[in-house]
Amino acid sequence: MKIVNVEPIIVSVPYRHRENSSRVQRDGVTNVLVKITTDDGRVGWGESCPGPNVESLSEVIRSAIPYLQGRNPWDREAIAADFFETAHWYNRAMTGNFAFCGIDTALWDLCGKACGQPLYNLFGGLRRRRANYFYYLAYGTPENVAAQAREGVEMGYTVFYVKVGIDFEAELPMVAALREAIGPERKIRIDANGAWSLNEAVRYLAAFDRYRIDFAEQPVWPDPVRDMAELRGRTPVALAANEGLWRVCDVHEVIRGRAADVLCFSSAWVGTLAQFHRLSHLAHLEGLRVCKHTHGELGIMAAAMHHVCLTLPNLVDGNQQTAAMMEDDVLTEPLPIATGPVWGVPQGAGLGVEVDEEKVKKHHRLYEQRGQFLPYQPSMFGREE
Repeated sequence: MKIVNVEPIIVSVPYRHRENSSRVQRDGVTNVLVKITTDDGRVGWGESCPGPNVESLSEVIRSAIPYLQGRNPWDREAIAADFFETAHWYNRAMTGNFAFCGIDTALWDLCGKACGQPLYNLFGGLRRRRANYFYYLAYGTPENVAAQAREGVEMGYTVFYVKVGIDFEAELPMVAALREAIGPERKIRIDANGAWSLNEAVRYLAAFDRYRIDFAEQPVWPDPVRDMAELRGRTPVALAANEGLWRVCDVHEVIRGRAADVLCFSSAWVGTLAQFHRLSHLAHLEGLRVCKHTHGELGIMAAAMHHVCLTLPNLVDGNQQTAAMMEDDVLTEPLPIATGPVWGVPQGAGLGVEVDEEKVKKHHRLYEQRGQFLPYQPSMFGREE
């Protein structure tokens, strides 16, 4: 089995509503699908999540074609080493990681299909038969958030996630209304995306914790990492690192420095599914837990990450997803988490999902018509004036 063709395809899929945070205002997902074909006719699919410029990721994938063609997909580690080391993408770590994760997923998909096994078996087999995902609340008034939360309760969700870090005075009653709407047992998670100073985080977390916060994601900016470590010692609220896990060495430093209770990351951040798997097990050895992160993803990446999550000993409930926010996907069948909180064991070899190439063409046309769904809006700039 040798690689004969690598095709990056940019697609855009709208959200049902805008995603708002202290760092992001986004109306949909624009990602690069990676289609790899082998000489025996097999096709593997992957997905790369961009930053502010999707075309740059597509070009990175194109730049790798000369040393991907003719390679054996089973030689994933050697291919990754060539990409990051010999081709020098370690010099542009985040761009390289975002781009290569799509190539890597397609290689895993091919290997699973070639041996007739689902990805989770290639990662050591099942540690659990299902994973639980969160209800992602749209930022809004207390009344609006409470209404969303009641709908989530009816759908069976047990973990509710809301962005903070924009306006503390507005967010405290928002979280209070959320707690009243979901009752005392369900979990609340907040994410400030690094918006607070260290002392602000201490004060704000104490106020939010009146409503029993399960954990707070990235309350302070990740650099320097010692700020998160200090905050962890000054608050009883459990902390999740996210923005501080941009590279393999960053994840290792957070684990070594015990700067968080939970690591919230994905293969998009560390480049490969194997790196995510290895680092998750390293966190387990240090008594830390892992939450699967979403960077704004479609069904291909969601499926790949779900397979690995089913193999982890230290996975939390309420893992992150955007499937329920999407107007559509590129798959023939919707993901289980498009309509509920639980995803069981995927069936079939490789990723266990089937890509609908007509939908791929449809959402590629949307990208050509309107461009990328950028992670920001023009109104976010010029705030000093």
